[in-house]
Amino acid sequence: MEGLLDFVLRDVLTRVGGVDRCVSEFIRVSGNLLTDRVFLSYIPELKNGGRTLAGVPVRAQLLGSDPGCMAENAARLAALGPEGIDLNFGCPAKTVNRHGGGAALLREPESIAAVVAAVRRAVPAPLPVSAKMRLGYDDAGLARECAQAMEQGGATELVVHARTKADGYRPPAYWEQIPAIRAAVAIPVVANGEIWSVADALRCRSLSGCDALMLGRGMVADPGLALAIRAHDQGQAHQPLAWQALLPQIGRFWDLVCADLEPRQRAGRLKQWLNLLRRRYPEAQQAFDEVRVMTDQRVITAWVRQVADQ
Repeated sequence: MEGLLDFVLRDVLTRVGGVDRCVSEFIRVSGNLLTDRVFLSYIPELKNGGRTLAGVPVRAQLLGSDPGCMAENAARLAALGPEGIDLNFGCPAKTVNRHGGGAALLREPESIAAVVAAVRRAVPAPLPVSAKMRLGYDDAGLARECAQAMEQGGATELVVHARTKADGYRPPAYWEQIPAIRAAVAIPVVANGEIWSVADALRCRSLSGCDALMLGRGMVADPGLALAIRAHDQGQAHQPLAWQALLPQIGRFWDLVCADLEPRQRAGRLKQWLNLLRRRYPEAQQAFDEVRVMTDQRVITAWVRQVADQ
């Protein structure tokens, strides 16, 4: 989730709880051997044993199409100690696809197999190498072949975003198409896409046959979603995360943004998160309306302090 689920939100969301593992924003590999500094800029958690400050492991995600270059970068990244390496074959962005990366490779199962195999050979055997895919590019005609290519290349786990590249992020997600992929491979399959609530999670599990779920925008919009799903699984009564309980995390988020991001990025990142929170919290609408017109960091900081202290 480029430009959204960065290390700042990973820190805040894993503090709320319920998350087993995170995956970084994708790191684009396009012909150069990236430096440690680049990897650390995407995944500062590598300085903390590959975990968020709440102790949740972070898997590093690479995106690219050249097997040799992907392998070299995976080897360098693996030396920094991530929880694992994840390979992105699902990004629908036009700029990425135009250069043969992300979902564009879903038209070429043999190329997928080559990339996965090269990365698998390049990193230590105990290090997990997983992959994320969509159902396909224009349609799901090659979904099983792509999944099998990832497995044959050495992937230990597969996440399926249940839409094609052509679908983008438009609802619905076609969870009912995941069982055919599960039947085609022996590795664990994780379902992803359009999970905004506990009810969505239960329906996704029922239709996909997957026990494990990857939460994306749904977790950003409702930071208590993973906890709620876990409570349901354990048969426990669970109160949704209240807006009042979330306010200290918004304060921490702003502090981290101001400490770690460029000044020009700071106001936009807070507005971006509040915009998504509106989907779950009516109170976020008023907060978004108030912050939307602010640009001065000092003014926003005063607003955050006032709100967080309520």
